[in-house]
Amino acid sequence: MKIVTTIQEMQQQMKACRSQGKTVGFVPTMGYLHEGHITLLKEARKDNDVVVLSVFVNPLQFGPNEDFDRYPRDIARDEKMAKEAGVDILFYPSVEEMYPRPLSVQVIVKERVDVLCGKSRPGHFDGVATVLTKLFHIVMPTRAYFGMKDAQQVAVVDGLIRDFNFPIELVAVPTVREADGLAKSSRNVYLSPEERKEAPALYRALQKAQEAIKNGEREPAAIRDLVIDYIQTNTNGVIDYVEVYSYPELKPVAPLSGKIIIAIAVRFTNARLIDNITVDVESSY
Repeated sequence: MKIVTTIQEMQQQMKACRSQGKTVGFVPTMGYLHEGHITLLKEARKDNDVVVLSVFVNPLQFGPNEDFDRYPRDIARDEKMAKEAGVDILFYPSVEEMYPRPLSVQVIVKERVDVLCGKSRPGHFDGVATVLTKLFHIVMPTRAYFGMKDAQQVAVVDGLIRDFNFPIELVAVPTVREADGLAKSSRNVYLSPEERKEAPALYRALQKAQEAIKNGEREPAAIRDLVIDYIQTNTNGVIDYVEVYSYPELKPVAPLSGKIIIAIAVRFTNARLIDNITVDVESSY
């Protein structure tokens, strides 16, 4: 595995790959790798000649109350995990390398960001879209891999690729789950033993909503009520939101039709968990 820290060298490496006709799979991350990231890397390894992982904690996507300096970092561990997952090139630039001067141009995301988690994080996805625009130009991958655990981010990346005509295939990888259905997350360790027993109810609530749609329910309000009732009955968590939107547009849709997302966020004592499920309404019969 080759470790690259400068944009110039990274672009030279990618130019060499393309001149040889090699396909490139790209997994952009902020590091502190976990099993979800490894799943993305394994998918990229299956599909491509060359796998590139970027590790860059992007200051642009941190809000004023979000501590950029305290974000967990462990590059030695990341290097080891990346090597074991079959990464060919690890791109690990510094903030000074990525942003040597104040930006004169920044990407502003206008759609798909004023709902779900984006509603309480204004400007967050502008930072995500700006750094991805830079990374896509630097790496110029054939395919880019993102996890559906953060379905809103996938929707934003879909819009970025389409609107700016990046010649990149977006690969959305299904959420990695524990045996009991709980979406894997580094935040799960903050659940108490009792909360950990309750937490799989989030995914069960989503499954019940999917079943209701399969059985003919088409009213978003009824689906929301079903999910809220199940979570409140089976957990002590406090619901942050339960929303039903078209996907990836993230617009209200009533009656339900086409591809939709049911997304939830629930606060426990020391952890806020998110989960979602996408449903193709017409094929749910």
